[in-house]
Amino acid sequence: MRDASSLDVRFYPIETNERAKGKSYTVRWKVARKKHSKTYKKYAVADDERSKLMAAHRKREPFDIETGIPLAWAAKAADTNWFDFAVEYVDWKWPSASGNSRKNMAKALTATTIALLRKPVPEQFDPVQVRRALREYTFSNRRNDPDKPVPEDMRTILDWVKRNSSPMSAWERTEVVDKVVAALGTRLDGKAAAASSVKRNDRIMNLVMIYAVRRGYLQRDPLPKGRSRTSPKVAESVDKRRLLSRDHVAAMLDWIGGRPRRGSLYRAFFATLYHAGLRPEEAVALRVGDATLPETGWGQFLVHEAQPEVGSQWTDTRTVHERRWLKGRGEGDTRIVPIRPVLVRMLRAMIKEYELGEGDLLFPGEKGGMLAGSVFRRVWVKAREAVLSEREQKTPTGKRVYDLRHTCLTTWLNRGTPPAQVAEWAGNSVQVLLSTYARCIDGDVVGILKNLEDDEDRQSDVT
Repeated sequence: MRDASSLDVRFYPIETNERAKGKSYTVRWKVARKKHSKTYKKYAVADDERSKLMAAHRKREPFDIETGIPLAWAAKAADTNWFDFAVEYVDWKWPSASGNSRKNMAKALTATTIALLRKPVPEQFDPVQVRRALREYTFSNRRNDPDKPVPEDMRTILDWVKRNSSPMSAWERTEVVDKVVAALGTRLDGKAAAASSVKRNDRIMNLVMIYAVRRGYLQRDPLPKGRSRTSPKVAESVDKRRLLSRDHVAAMLDWIGGRPRRGSLYRAFFATLYHAGLRPEEAVALRVGDATLPETGWGQFLVHEAQPEVGSQWTDTRTVHERRWLKGRGEGDTRIVPIRPVLVRMLRAMIKEYELGEGDLLFPGEKGGMLAGSVFRRVWVKAREAVLSEREQKTPTGKRVYDLRHTCLTTWLNRGTPPAQVAEWAGNSVQVLLSTYARCIDGDVVGILKNLEDDEDRQSDVT
């Protein structure tokens, strides 16, 4: 059996690579007869990495022939398996992360953990249950809940996964990294994941790798960067096809308002998203006292919190909704949003019908608690099916409740409202607002085309 390490190490000068996006620098060395290389964007980083390798060689430290790094560097990585490291990372990250961040972190770590198994999952384990065991009982606070112990079937799965988890040193192998990258971009059914999901997973795993390097489990971030990472493009702007016409909204609100149970409340909720541009998680958190509703004229909302629905296993309070400050704003910050007279009248009538008090939720659930996302999404889906034609239902038009907010903000911009004012009402920065709705802003297209036509006529006269 051949020795896996060697003291025979040779170093080469740092190579400078000229590229369209700027220079990069490659460190090259050879252990026994196997060549190794690593490329960096900055010369100082490449020089520092080469110096560390050379210092280890001067100390007569043996190098791993396969990975090209000193054996001493890989000691901690070899002694720690990925499963234990991932649990350590979750425990470290959990206190400072929001509920949605925790949930997305668990999804990314679940896909990575399965990709890093040393052998295929046994046939007696349902793949869906394996993912559920990791996501909900390893990478969430359920793991430490004394009142709700992990079910026996989930425990059996997790014990097997832990026994068959690869050591952290596996990250030094290119084929393993490629397998993880592929898993992060693939759904359970084998189809490609959405571009936004891939981008989110990349961001999460880069933070995981930074932690691994800082704690000494890895010497560098092994995940590919830049051109070496072929991730799908994410559309930064809203698809204009998702926007609803005024007639569509009117018909859908009328249909919702005609529902026998709580129709007027759901109608007022969706109308608030459409006329005031609130996010759904902001609208469900509104109290009656947050709305100024005069008998005539415009009113206003004082928006000061959001209650996104993330799931009880991801919140500190063990409730489905997580109480958060406004998105993109400082702690305790608020914003004022105008309420159109038609919406003022609708809200006043609804408050009277349901006998809501000043401190009550403006849009309460059936039992008086927070309005559940699963409930209002179901109402919206039924309204869409009832109002839109079969052809329209196959398009992105109004497919998500959030599209009501998109329609509102686009309407404000297209009617000439200054972007700074729209951004203030919407709770965005001007830069994010314009980049998000760049493909939805019509502008004075008729006037622009008329000017181009006049210019073409003048050019014809010259020729």
